[in-house]
This record gives sequence, C-alpha cells and structure tokens, in this order.
Amino acid sequence: MPVAAHALGDVHYRKEGSGPGLVLVHGASGDAETNYAHLVPGLSDIRTVIAPDYAGSGRTFDHGGDLTLDLLADQVAATFEGPSDLVGFSLGAAVAVTIAAERPELVRRLVLVAGWTHLADSRLELGLRTWARLSETDPESYAAYGPLLAFSPGFVSEIGVETLMAGDPPPGALRQIDLGLRVDVRDALSKITAPTLVVGAAKDYLIPVEHSRALHAAIPGSAYAELDSGHVVLHERPEEVTRLIRNFVTNETNG
Repeated sequence: MPVAAHALGDVHYRKEGSGPGLVLVHGASGDAETNYAHLVPGLSDIRTVIAPDYAGSGRTFDHGGDLTLDLLADQVAATFEGPSDLVGFSLGAAVAVTIAAERPELVRRLVLVAGWTHLADSRLELGLRTWARLSETDPESYAAYGPLLAFSPGFVSEIGVETLMAGDPPPGALRQIDLGLRVDVRDALSKITAPTLVVGAAKDYLIPVEHSRALHAAIPGSAYAELDSGHVVLHERPEEVTRLIRNFVTNETNG
C-alpha cells in the first residue's frame, strides 16, 4: 500500500488503474477497503483510483485526540498526485467538501454520496449520538445498530444478520462518529467551484435523504441523483453508484 507524507505522519492509501486521478474518501466507522474495494475494478479502467485511509482507520497516522475536518482533509489532500476527481461518502462527503472549498485547484469534479451540511435536526443528532454511545458501552448492540440504520429493510433481509454483523470497526470509529456530530460545512458550500454531483439514498435511516437534498440545494449549479437504497448505498447499489460516478467524471460538458 502506498504511503503519502504528511506533516503529522504517514497517510496510507490504495492506488490502482491509470489515467487522471480519482480520489475516494470513506465514511466514519469504515476504511478505504470496506467502503470502496468492490467499486475499484469498475473505475480503475478510466482513472487512477486513490483510496486513502484517514486518521482512525487503517495504518494512517492518528494522534489519538479529537478529529477535525481540516486534519482529515489535509491527510486526504496529501494523496493527490495532481488535479483529480473526488468522491466522498458520508463523513467522507464533509471531508471532500472541505478539500473542494479550500483547495479548489486539486478538484476537477466532485461527487458527494449520502452526506449532510450540519446537525440540522434532532433525529440526525439522536441517531449519531446513539451510535457513538453504543460503540463505547455495548459492542454487540453497536454491531447490530449500524446495519439496522445503515441499510434498507429489504437489503438486511436479503443479506442476513450474520453477514452484516461480521467484522470489527476501525480503532478510531468513536472519534470519527463524534466528528460527524460536529460537522458543519455550510460556509464551505458556496466556495465550491468544481462541477458537483450529489447522490442521495431514499431509504437512508442514518442520514435521512433530506440532508442530501439540502446539500444539493446549497451548492450552486450542482446536479442531483437519488437511489432507492439505505445509507450504505456503496454496497446496496454498487453498480448504480459506479455508473453515476463514471458518467459524471467523464462527461466533459460538466466543466
């Protein structure tokens, strides 16, 4: 796995393919492999796919303290090998927004999947706070709570409990979720100049789809697509997500 130098420590990332860069930013309680490994083959024929782990996931440097969007954005930005397309999922969408707003020279096109602008309602806050509390106090309930909110009912029934509860969260999951509670990218959204596609998930019970719609409304000139899926649309609708990303980043009429 390649390593990018960062002022605070190394950033580990996966790299595959050829052509212009496409950077994929994972969500809280995940990492580059669990979020994106299955999507890479469908993208690496048209792009050099770079999928970094930020602090709290994988072997990327982690100071062990509170995480900030600026820190995670700096870590991800260190893996760019030139102007690249950028995809962010969930908390990764907030990281991607931060990069696009503060480092516009790096971002050719931007795709934001199942993101949010800020802690806009009590349901969103309750969901994230409960997830964080269970991660500290009840590992078994934490393992069940994630799939319960992250996937649509039909997908949970189809895949089965044992599969969905398999695997351990990354060591920094709690602090990544805590950062999710503090996300507020409203001031950054008007600074985005890259052509942007926002993707919402109609059956998202963790970050309700209204937040993706609000994200789209706040980004000037952005496009919007909505899929019939729970929050982890990357796994529920991988072919549709891959198609949306491919079509958007290769459509030269977008910018």
